[in-house]
Amino acid sequence: MKKIIYHIAVLSTLLFFFSCDKEDPIDPGFEDMERLTIYDYIVENDSLYSKFNQILVAGGLDKTLSAYNPNGNDYTLFLPTNDAIDEFVANNDAFASFDDLLNDSNYVASMARYHAVNQGIITNEFPFGALPELNLSGQYLTVQFEIGEDSSYYKINNEAPVTVGNIEVSNGWVHVIGKALTPVTYNTFEWLQQNPAFSIFAEAVTQTGFGEVLSRNVQLDTAKLNPVTLFAEPDSVYNRNGIFSFSDLAQLVSPGSSNYTSSYNSLYNFVGYHILDGSLFLSDFEEDLAGDDVVSTNYSSYGDEPVNINDQELDLLINRNRIVIDSTAIVEGGDTTYSYIYLKITFYYDLSNLLTQSGAIHVINEVMMPLKASAQDKNYEFYEEPLFYQFRLEGGEFVIEDQSLLSVISWSGTVDEIYFVKSDDEEEQAWNRDYLKIEGDFSITYRIAPIASGTYQMRLRAHSFNPQNALVEVFLDGVKIGGLIDLTSSGSVDWPYYDHTLGEVTFLEYESHEVTVQSLIPGTFIWDVVMFDID
Repeated sequence: MKKIIYHIAVLSTLLFFFSCDKEDPIDPGFEDMERLTIYDYIVENDSLYSKFNQILVAGGLDKTLSAYNPNGNDYTLFLPTNDAIDEFVANNDAFASFDDLLNDSNYVASMARYHAVNQGIITNEFPFGALPELNLSGQYLTVQFEIGEDSSYYKINNEAPVTVGNIEVSNGWVHVIGKALTPVTYNTFEWLQQNPAFSIFAEAVTQTGFGEVLSRNVQLDTAKLNPVTLFAEPDSVYNRNGIFSFSDLAQLVSPGSSNYTSSYNSLYNFVGYHILDGSLFLSDFEEDLAGDDVVSTNYSSYGDEPVNINDQELDLLINRNRIVIDSTAIVEGGDTTYSYIYLKITFYYDLSNLLTQSGAIHVINEVMMPLKASAQDKNYEFYEEPLFYQFRLEGGEFVIEDQSLLSVISWSGTVDEIYFVKSDDEEEQAWNRDYLKIEGDFSITYRIAPIASGTYQMRLRAHSFNPQNALVEVFLDGVKIGGLIDLTSSGSVDWPYYDHTLGEVTFLEYESHEVTVQSLIPGTFIWDVVMFDID
C-alpha cells in the first residue's frame, strides 16, 4: 500500500512543485529507453558519475543494474555525483583517497548496494518516512522534506538532497543526489549518546535501564527482537521548561523515589512512555489515521500507558487537548464559560524520521508526560511477534515448528507447525496481505499488546469461505466470548474474509490479554486480525 501524505499543507505544496507523474518522466539523454538500463545511463553520463560507476563495478553491482529486476518491480538508484563522492571521501577518516575506498572491496560492495532499492519508486510515491521496499543491503531508506524560502526538495536519510528526480530507464528509475549515503551503523542508544543536544534524556535512558532496549540491532540480534520507535525531547525543550539537568528532570518526575529501574517508578515510566513498539515513521501515523471515522490512535509504549496520536489541525498531535496551559473566563448574560488553551505536542518534522539499527527516532517539541489514555479502536495483526517482523521483510510462506522461537504465539493439539504468510499477490485480501495459518485439531493463543481501559466490541477477522475450514470458539483470558464460529461459509467468493462479532468486553487497566481460538471441528484456520472497537 502506498503511504499517503496529507493534512500537512507545506508537504502538499512540495509534492505539487517537485514531483512528476510517470507520464512525464525526465529525459535520460539517450535514445531507446526501452533497451538502456540504469547502468547504461551512468555510463552514458560518465563525466558526472564515473566515480560511482567504479564503485558499482568494484562492488559487483554493475551487472545487477544492467538487468531487469527478477521480482518484476524494477529498481531505484539514488545516484551520487562525482562531487558527492569526493566529499564523502574527504569527510571519511577511514579512506585517505578514492583509491583507498575502491580497494576496500567489502565496503564498496555495501556502499553500492545501499544506494539501490529493490523497487521502482518515483518521487510522488515517496512517503514521509521509510521507502516501501528495502535497499539491496536489506535496510530501509527514509525520506524527509526540506522546505526553504526559495526551494523545496526531498532528502534521503536526512542527509542526501535529491537534485534531479524521476529519470526513467528500462529497468527502473534514477534519482540524482548531492551527497553519498552513509550506511546506518549505530543503534538508537548510541545516537542519543553521540548527540550532546539530547544529554538530559540520554542520561534518563541510562539511569532507568532502557539503554538495553534502545541498543538492539534488529537485523543482527540473535533474539530476533522487534524494532522500537523513540520520541525524544532535546535539551532546549527541557531548558524552556526550567529543566537544565538530569537531576532537575528526576526531581520533577520522580521526587519521592530514586529507584529508577523499577517498573513502578515514575521516571522509569516517563522514559518508557517515549518508546513505542515497532519502527514507526510519520507516514505510518498518518496512514493509520487516514480513515474518515478515525481521528486518533493509541500506540503501545514501554510505559504504563499507550501514546495517543491525533491528526487534526493540519498536524500530527500527541495527546491532543489533554493538558490545559491557560484558560479565559467569558461572562455573557450572567453565565460564565471558559475558553481553554491546550499544550500542543507535535514533531519537529525536519528532525524526525531518523533511522537507526534499532528503529525510528522522532524529535518532539514539548516535554511529553505520561497520561492515562482513552479507549480507541485497536487492531492486532501479530506485529508484536519479533520473528514475524523478519518474515515480513522477506515475504513468502514460513513454517514454524519450534514454539520456543515465538514470543506471543503458542499452540497445542494434534498440530506440529503453524504458518506465517506474507503474500506478494496484490489480489490477497488479508489486511496488509499477511496472516497466520494453522491446520488440524488445534488451540492457538495470541498474547496481544496492552490495550487502554474501556469498553469495546471484540471481533475476529478470518478466512471464512472454504469447506476445509474449521469451526471454532474464541476465548479472552480463558473466558469464552461469543458463540460457535463457522469458518466454512460466512464469507463469499468475492470476499472470503469475514469479521465475526464476538461481543462486548470491558478492560479496567492498560494491560495485555490473551486471545485463544480453539477448534470444535478440525480444519484450517487462517487468522487475519483481532479487533477491539470502541462503542
